[in-house]
Amino acid sequence: MILRFLGAAHEVTGSCFYIDMAGHHILVDCGMEQGPDEYENQDIPVAASEIDAVLLTHAHIDHSGKLPLLYKRGFRGAIHATGATCDLCDIMLRDSAHIQMFEAEWRNRKAKRSGHGEFEPMYDMEDAEGAIKCFVPHSYGERFTLMEGVDVCFTDAGHLLGSASIEIWLTEDGTTKKLVFSGDIGNMNKPIVKNPQYTSDADYVVMESTYGNRSHGGTPDYVTELVRIFERTFNRGGNVVIPSFAVGRTQEILYFIRKIKQDHLIDREFDVYMDSPLAIEATNIFQKNVDMCFDEEAMALVKGGINPLTFPGLKFAVTGEESKLINFDPKPKVILSASGMCEAGRIRHHLKHNLWRPECTILFVGYQAVGTTGRIIVDGADEIKLFGEPIKISAEIVQLQGASGHADKEGLIRWVSQFEKKPKKVFVVHGEDSVCDEFTECLRTEHGFNAEAPYTGASYDLIAGEWLTEGNRKKRERRSVNKRNQGVFDRLIAAGKRLMTVIQHNEGGANKDLAKFADQINALSDKWSR
Repeated sequence: MILRFLGAAHEVTGSCFYIDMAGHHILVDCGMEQGPDEYENQDIPVAASEIDAVLLTHAHIDHSGKLPLLYKRGFRGAIHATGATCDLCDIMLRDSAHIQMFEAEWRNRKAKRSGHGEFEPMYDMEDAEGAIKCFVPHSYGERFTLMEGVDVCFTDAGHLLGSASIEIWLTEDGTTKKLVFSGDIGNMNKPIVKNPQYTSDADYVVMESTYGNRSHGGTPDYVTELVRIFERTFNRGGNVVIPSFAVGRTQEILYFIRKIKQDHLIDREFDVYMDSPLAIEATNIFQKNVDMCFDEEAMALVKGGINPLTFPGLKFAVTGEESKLINFDPKPKVILSASGMCEAGRIRHHLKHNLWRPECTILFVGYQAVGTTGRIIVDGADEIKLFGEPIKISAEIVQLQGASGHADKEGLIRWVSQFEKKPKKVFVVHGEDSVCDEFTECLRTEHGFNAEAPYTGASYDLIAGEWLTEGNRKKRERRSVNKRNQGVFDRLIAAGKRLMTVIQHNEGGANKDLAKFADQINALSDKWSR
C-alpha cells in the first residue's frame, strides 16, 4: 500500500499523486504545472494504460490539465469526480487542448522561418475529448466502491464549484487505512459556493498549504472595495482590467458587480465585458448546478427570481473580433478576461492596451504563482514583455485582499483540526518551497501534528508507516549570469535605448525610408526573438 508524490510537492501547481495497492494503480489528480518548475516532477511509475482509475479533486487545470495527455499515452480507465467537476472539465479540457494546439501552430510558424524542427502540442482536441468520455460523476457524500478494497467519498471543499476533498478507504491483506486528500480548501464566506465541509477521521492526510504562511485578515467588504477601485479609475477616465480565472473567480466578481449595480453604489452607468468564451460557458454550468453547490444566500436570490450572475450592462465577447473591439470603446469600463495569472489567453492583449496607461487599473483577484506574468506585475516590475514587445507599467496595480479562493493559514489549521483524533501523519503539499516547510513546522510545534513536507518522487508505505524513498530535493538549475555577461547585456540594453532615440529622430521622414527601417528592425527582432 504505497503512496507516491509526483507533483505539487514543494510547489503550488502540477497536482499528482499515485497509489499502488494490491496490484491496483490509482492517480489522485493529474495536473499541469503553471509558472516555473522548481523541482523536476517524477513520471508516473507505470504505463498510462496500467492506471486503473483517476480521482479528481476539482476542475482547475493545475489539477486536471494533464488528463488528456494521460489518455493520449494509453489510459482508458474511469475518471471519478463530482458532477459539477465533470461538467467544468468538459469545457476546460477542450479549452486547454485549443491552447496547446494554438501555441504549437504559433511555434511551428516561427520554427519554419528559423529552420528548426516541428513542435508537437502536448495533446490535441481528440485527446481531450477522449479523456472527457472517461468521466464518471458522483454526488457529495456518496460512498462508492471504486474497485475491490477501495472505497471513495467526495466532500465539499468550498474552493470551486464541484471541488472536493477525497476520502479513500484502502484495504489490503485484511488491513484498512483511511487516506484523505484535502484538495484545495476554500476560503470562508465566499459568494455562491458553500463553506468547506470537514472530515472527522483519517489515518493519513495529504493537505494543501498555498497560503500556509499568510492570513487574509478576515472577510473583507468586497463590494465596498470594488466600488472604491471602480470609482477612482472611472474618474480618471480609465478602464479596470481584471485578470480572472474563467472558472470560479469570474463568477464571484459578477456576483459582486450585480450587487453594486442593483444598489446603485456607483453614480454612473458602466459596461462590464466578459471576454472569455470559457468563462461564459462556465457561468452557464454554475447556473446548471444551483441545487448541489450554491450557498444559502445565492439560493435565496435564485428562489426570489433573481439571477445572481447577470445584470444590465454585462456584455459578452465570444469571437476574436468582438474581443478586439473592446479596446476601441473609449468609455471607462470593466474588462474581465482570462487567464488569472496572465500566462495565456485574451487578458494578455488587454494588458498590452492598458498597462501603459496611468489612468487605468489592473486589479488582481487571485493567487499569482511565482514566475508568472501576474506575479511579476504584482511584485512591482516597471516593464514587461508581451508578444515580443516591451510594455511600460504605468497603470495602477491593485490586489483585492482576501479574495483568494484558498483558505489562509487560519483556515487550513481550522480544517486539519476537525479530525477527532490526530492522523498518524499529515503530508503537506501544494505550497511554495518555503511555505511548505513553514506550515509543516507550524503544524508540528504549535499544534502537535506529525507533519512532513515530501519532495517529488517520495514514496511512503501506508501500512508499515515508513518512508521508502526520500524524493528529489535538488532544484532545477537556472542559468546564472556572470559579471562579464551582465556587462555585455548592459551594452545590449544601451544599444536598444540608442535605437529608440534613432527611431524618434526619424519621425517625419519619407514613408519609403521609414518602411525600410521598420522592415530591418523587424527582421533583426525575428532573428533574436527567444
